[in-house]
Amino acid sequence: MIRHALTRHAVWAALACTGLGGCGFSGAADLPLPGGADLGDHPYTVRARFANVLNLVPQSAVKVNDVAVGRVVKVALPRDGWTAEVTMKVDGDVRLPANAYAELRQSSLLGEKFVQLSAGPPGGAGAGPGRLADGAVIPESRTNRNPEVEEVFGALSMLLNGGGIAQLRTITVELNRALGGNEPQVRSLLEQARELVGGLDANRQAITDALDGLNRLSATLRARRDQIGVALDDIEPGLVVLAEQRGALVRMLRSLDELSRAAVTTVRRSRDDMIADLRALEPTLRRLSDAGRDLPDALQVLVTYPFTDAVLPAVKGDYLNVYLQVTARPGTQVVPPIKPAQGD
Repeated sequence: MIRHALTRHAVWAALACTGLGGCGFSGAADLPLPGGADLGDHPYTVRARFANVLNLVPQSAVKVNDVAVGRVVKVALPRDGWTAEVTMKVDGDVRLPANAYAELRQSSLLGEKFVQLSAGPPGGAGAGPGRLADGAVIPESRTNRNPEVEEVFGALSMLLNGGGIAQLRTITVELNRALGGNEPQVRSLLEQARELVGGLDANRQAITDALDGLNRLSATLRARRDQIGVALDDIEPGLVVLAEQRGALVRMLRSLDELSRAAVTTVRRSRDDMIADLRALEPTLRRLSDAGRDLPDALQVLVTYPFTDAVLPAVKGDYLNVYLQVTARPGTQVVPPIKPAQGD
């Protein structure tokens, strides 16, 4: 009897909850799953828009750094767009930046789907200012998903069936044919390439200095762009004059060519005579060479005759005293002695 009474009470309680709207029971999706994330006392709601949610279902986990912090509440298609909107409940103690990213991942190769929230783009870092608040929407530009197993197998099937495997075999065969019998040349090519790379590596500082110098030259030319422009403008009239006198310049060059031909012919014809003259001049040049320093000294005395360096000690100031004594022959008139002469 007690068992029947408990059964009736349970049935009446279930019927009462079903009839009353306050229970809010809408299906099995509202039943909490064992082992789920603890949402705490004050969870907040976050929505994310994905281009494709694949097999994501309500009650799926929401993780941060692979730690469950919430669950998916609803997956629907909004009226104002064609992107799937995922509504999530997140623990109130979890703080995320305002520019948080949402990525759809899979726990294993054939495991369940879950939503991964991060402070920056997948594979990167960088949290923005502010906090992800209750009711925030993560746009499609900050959501992503991993490739599915079916997509990987489909791409592999396309590669194996209609892809480039046959082409790879053809490339391998042709490469073997090209290298067959040319091993020494290929080895020499590789050795030269190795030496080239080694030389470049050994001179990397010089190459860097050259590039720096080229950079400085470019900067200097850029700084003097106006002067270069003025120089180019000023040189234009000269180029015009040269273009006008091109005929005269060509005739002058032809005349110089004819003159050089005549000079060469003259030198060739007088070569024997010139050699004979040089041979005849050889003894004179040898005597001059043997004279050595005596020749300059003799020339110095020649230009100072008759007052050479030897008479300088006898000069007193600006005067020169000269005493002459003359002996006359018998029968000649005696000339009185000459008085001292004064002069320079």
